[in-house]
Amino acid sequence: MLNEVTIQFNPTSLIILNGILAFMMFGVSLNLRMEDFKRILRAPVAPMIGLFAQFVLLPALTAWLCWWFAIDPYIALGMILVASCPGGSFSNIMTYIARGNVAVSVSMTGVSSLAAIIMTPLNFMFYGQLNPITQPLMQEIAINPLSLLLLTTLVLALPLVVGMTVGVRYPRFADGAETWFRGASLIIFLVFVGLAFSANTTVFLENFDKFALLVIAHNALALLTGAIFAYFARLRREDRQAVTLEVGIQNSGLALSILFTFFADQGAMMVIAAFWGVWHLVSGLSLALFWSWQSNRRGVAYGNA
Repeated sequence: MLNEVTIQFNPTSLIILNGILAFMMFGVSLNLRMEDFKRILRAPVAPMIGLFAQFVLLPALTAWLCWWFAIDPYIALGMILVASCPGGSFSNIMTYIARGNVAVSVSMTGVSSLAAIIMTPLNFMFYGQLNPITQPLMQEIAINPLSLLLLTTLVLALPLVVGMTVGVRYPRFADGAETWFRGASLIIFLVFVGLAFSANTTVFLENFDKFALLVIAHNALALLTGAIFAYFARLRREDRQAVTLEVGIQNSGLALSILFTFFADQGAMMVIAAFWGVWHLVSGLSLALFWSWQSNRRGVAYGNA
């Protein structure tokens, strides 16, 4: 039974994971500037459409589909949590590879990371309670909203502000270090997830058929939500690519951090977030490379803005 799935973690894993998450956010923020936030005010259409798809459409669709298909409440709650998280930190790189609008992607990353301080706890608790399948489980688990708010602030907002401050004061360091931070963050995060998988190989193999297809389908839903909404909004191709990847690349590290802190005994939920953390990199990079190949055929250059 999925509700009996347990995952063994070292007690220091929570500190390590939160450190990784803060490290990733710091690296992403080194080249963020106030100009990126002002850009949304000057040209708000693409970023706002992406943020709407990210924080409104995706969590709502996830909760509704979990109820419609009567998905196991532990798995469903994990999916709702991932859907409530902001865009992942590697969406900017993938947008660059895809030759999409990097400016839109960077703006969305900055704003969504700040918005997540409120929107991630709000969406998770709202849709977790609204979905009749997950509602009983949410009632069993007492979550202090202020504690959840504090966690998102510490692992998202604080390193973002520090990273922007360091980037402004030491621009040469920021220019040279951002790529290193992104690469190191990816490697460290994958190593962390890999250790979690290796320490619980039996659990993952025994339950692979119960969660793998759901994660793949859920990630496809996230990508399609961004792509379809951006298409009907008649955004430019480069903007559509940025929005699609921003919505489809979720910050599953934040989801794992929340799970470690508040749901330490809910292994099924952790399985969802951990597999998401690997799969969305595969799907996002594959899509970015496909779009890059298409752009090569059209002769589109890098650096759209």
